[in-house]
Amino acid sequence: MTSLYTCSAFIPGQAGSVRLRSHWIGHNKYCRMVILEDEGLSWICIQCPGSVRNLSEVALYCKQTPELMLQARCCLNQKGTILGLDLQNCSLKDPGPNFPQAHTAVIIDLQANPLEDDLANIFRGFTQLQTLILPQDVSCPGGINAWNTVTFYMNNQTCQGQRNLCNSTGDQEMCPENGSCVPDGPGLLQCVCADGFHGYKCMRQGSFSLLMFFGILGSTTLSVSILLWGTQRRKAKAS
Repeated sequence: MTSLYTCSAFIPGQAGSVRLRSHWIGHNKYCRMVILEDEGLSWICIQCPGSVRNLSEVALYCKQTPELMLQARCCLNQKGTILGLDLQNCSLKDPGPNFPQAHTAVIIDLQANPLEDDLANIFRGFTQLQTLILPQDVSCPGGINAWNTVTFYMNNQTCQGQRNLCNSTGDQEMCPENGSCVPDGPGLLQCVCADGFHGYKCMRQGSFSLLMFFGILGSTTLSVSILLWGTQRRKAKAS
């Protein structure tokens, strides 16, 4: 008879423990990796061993909506989109290269980690984030002006209510005339050119010509290559 159970294995180049499905066939056992195919989990969800604690803020958020589910360290909707991420107590100095996979998260818990203090650029693109739990000695990304509320507790702090700096700066000249300001994460923003404009300060009208760009780039590269080849040849003859 064939029975199923779970085992763990370390895959080089990927952090954390990856769950495998194992099979018994007679007296022989073997494992095959199915987590990505069967469960569709992002690597950030299994970066840290274990699962979300029952009383964590991420677990409480996830259990408020019946359509959401907890898997590994993530709270997912039915489409597999990450809405919550709990990486507390994972011995992390930084969230790691897979962290951008959680840019759709509404709540993230990073407390009880030896994180570096400057997290500003790490949260670039996290425009949906509304609750961020950090170690007490780590500043909220973007500073206190990037959040509606910053609350300090005995062992952690909570950054809550990400502000839209495009609405709060009051600087009408922050973006060019043909551009508009859009949020890009806590304390971050960017200027996006309106349709039909591109280039420096969105002053060029019309679509960006890739053919012209690569034509100029190619001709410049060719000219420099010929010049260098001629210089080297003259040096060779002189010697």
